[in-house]
Amino acid sequence: MGKLVSQIFVSLDGVYQAPGGPEEDPRGGFTQGGWSVPFDDEDFGRFVTEVFGSVDAFLLGRRTYDIFAAFWPKVTDPADPVASKLNALPKYVASSTLTDPAWAGTSVISGDLAKEVAALKERTDGEIQVHGSGALLQSLLALDLVDTVHLLTFPVVLGAGRRIFREGSVPTAFRHTGGRITSKGVSIQSYDFAGRPEYGTYELPANA
Repeated sequence: MGKLVSQIFVSLDGVYQAPGGPEEDPRGGFTQGGWSVPFDDEDFGRFVTEVFGSVDAFLLGRRTYDIFAAFWPKVTDPADPVASKLNALPKYVASSTLTDPAWAGTSVISGDLAKEVAALKERTDGEIQVHGSGALLQSLLALDLVDTVHLLTFPVVLGAGRRIFREGSVPTAFRHTGGRITSKGVSIQSYDFAGRPEYGTYELPANA
């Protein structure tokens, strides 16, 4: 049984849109693409290498898939920890419009997302990683299909853009399993799915 593991970059105000470049995702007139780039450092690179060292398959949204497919097949260095895995391992794309993917090893998921992802987890032994793919991740979270979230929070407020935990998100509890802070202040925290939140009330001491 595989685990569905998400890696998602967010700003302090929860924006996930276009962290990697100005042209990555300009929807809604978003002009601040590339906001994560100034925070790249050795600590960040080390985390990325660790993550890609644990992957057995990838599940991507259409937009993220198109961005990856335009770049990573051109990186042919077998020692590259990201390209070597992306180019060699199975890739699954959730899309109703992609019919003939050119990137080797790609399969399209176009039917019932819950059933198809559950079946994918059943037939995969290790980690199925979701990188970026914010809209897909929101759907997977709503279906309780995500086992682990690596949440990378960058020390910047954007004030606009698409937010990963938007109004109407399914209330969900997570258990913190580890974390670190990079030299440039990126908070990398890992959480495992823990069901629904619990609630309580803070009570004043009896002698207050």
